[in-house]
Amino acid sequence: MHHPSRRGSATMVLLGIIGAFILLFVIGGCTAWTGYNKAVGFDENVTASWSQVENQLQRRYDLIPNVVSTIKGLTDHESEVFTNLAQARTGYFNAKSQDDKVNAAKAVEASFAKVMRITENYPQLRSSESFLKLQDQLEGSENRLAVERGRFNDAVRASNTYRRKFPGAIFAGWAGVEEHEYFEVDEAVREGGPPTVDFNK
Repeated sequence: MHHPSRRGSATMVLLGIIGAFILLFVIGGCTAWTGYNKAVGFDENVTASWSQVENQLQRRYDLIPNVVSTIKGLTDHESEVFTNLAQARTGYFNAKSQDDKVNAAKAVEASFAKVMRITENYPQLRSSESFLKLQDQLEGSENRLAVERGRFNDAVRASNTYRRKFPGAIFAGWAGVEEHEYFEVDEAVREGGPPTVDFNK
């Protein structure tokens, strides 16, 4: 003969176990959902930041043909440098993915730095009003670009860091968030010279 109190106790234990599993399932589901959304949020922030970088790159690269035209009017001995810049600029506008555009932009900045370095050999540019205006526009575009580039790299760092840590790596994998490229141009500038020239020195 089964004792009623024992049967009731067993039922309570069973219900407690089931309740615990349900609670763990709900908590786990909420954690996974939160982690997934966080990974997506980081990725979207990178995309939004890059769009601001692109706006500044567009303004900057729209100036390049005028800069090249002005410098080429003084020399025809640097055709390879100008060709490389034109190809790099075309490569940027033809790039499809965000990471491809980042890498293409690095190439443009490196080539553009080399073109601007040529101007150091032509002091007559100091008296060229049109070039001085271009220089001012270039400096302004570079300053704005530097700000947006910094914000973009901060967003990339946050997303990549989350993606590399546990359990963020799991959530990023579920969300399809890939590692992003940084937009760093320091090496390119060191190799090719400064992107702008101060004619007041």
